[in-house]
Amino acid sequence: MSAAVTPALRPFLPADTPVLAAIFTAAVEELTGDDYDEAQQEAWASVAEDEEEFGRKLAGELTLIATVNNAPVGFASLRGNDHIDMLYVHPAAAGQGVASALLNALEKLAGGRGAKNLTVDASDNAQDFFRKRGYVALQRNSVTINGEWLANTTMHKPLGGGEK
Repeated sequence: MSAAVTPALRPFLPADTPVLAAIFTAAVEELTGDDYDEAQQEAWASVAEDEEEFGRKLAGELTLIATVNNAPVGFASLRGNDHIDMLYVHPAAAGQGVASALLNALEKLAGGRGAKNLTVDASDNAQDFFRKRGYVALQRNSVTINGEWLANTTMHKPLGGGEK
């Protein structure tokens, strides 16, 4: 595991869909096992099985790709102006600052679009990451994916550095 890297960020392109689906699946399968059982992980990972649909979802949102040496290592998407829909990093790049770089960029973009707050439905394994970056839990949720119930927590952060 290397030290923190500064990934390059770029917009999503439709050709990125297969590699992003692979990053999504690997992240779910390898990084969520402490919080979700195997059946839950399989249901969650299945979201990316239909690559065409997955690509449409990414294209319909503001999706950024983090690359290291021109290879995608993570991605994040903003739905509307104020909701982080997805933030996934390949397990091999986890803990190296990739998610932070993506989140910082989405916060700037959301603020530039006039958002006063940013929300995220954080998986149990991602809550500490968001908490350390100023997000506060609002409510617990249960969502069903392919017949499996998964819990997450809606968290939010005021944007604009606290200026009123």
